[in-house]
Amino acid sequence: MTERRDLGRLFEEHRLNAVLSWILVAIVVLAAVEEVFLGDWLWTLFALAVAAVAVLPPLTHRRWLVMLPWEVLLLAALPVLGRTALVRGLVTDLVIATMPTVQEFLSASPVSSTAAYVSVAAFALIVVVELHVFTPVKLTSGFAVLTVVVLTLAAAGVWAVVRWLAHLYIGTAFYTELDPLMIEFVYSAAAGLLAGVTFEAYFRRRNHTARRSLAMVEDVSEELGEQFDLEVGEK
Repeated sequence: MTERRDLGRLFEEHRLNAVLSWILVAIVVLAAVEEVFLGDWLWTLFALAVAAVAVLPPLTHRRWLVMLPWEVLLLAALPVLGRTALVRGLVTDLVIATMPTVQEFLSASPVSSTAAYVSVAAFALIVVVELHVFTPVKLTSGFAVLTVVVLTLAAAGVWAVVRWLAHLYIGTAFYTELDPLMIEFVYSAAAGLLAGVTFEAYFRRRNHTARRSLAMVEDVSEELGEQFDLEVGEK
């Protein structure tokens, strides 16, 4: 039961975390507006979905300070932020223009696919945690990791079906062999596992830090109590 309740501790109520999280949400919304002008509706919907699940905790609690850790939101928003004109311009000027091999590495299929699915996995992680907190569904951290992996694989499957339907009815290019599709599923599973394991380690570290802080507070309180008793006894 303690581990189940601890999942809810991912929701912070600290001013710095809230400010950083709200800044990320604002940037994601601006990125969604940019994608609208570019005509990329898929990334527009994804950016709006990330923003929507990010603002669910403060809307539910009616406190703007109640937000997920900004690191989790940043992980989910990274591909969206990377598509903004400002970030693309900086990357082009500072890295890609001087290091062509970096461009080849970043554009490689394993890297680009895994990066995109890491974002999907982070989005799935947010959804899983919010399901735990706001619904009767209760998950241990280990089962939450497994759920993130399964949801990421499911997202890869849905995306493959969407592209296949687009190929049938719109005439887009879509590979028909199974090998590339299976490799993409492997990438999505690896991304989900990476995000899940990272979440598990992050969660355990935060829980350990919180318990240490609580123990320190209890020790200080106990020392103050003993000192107070001694002073009262002397009087």
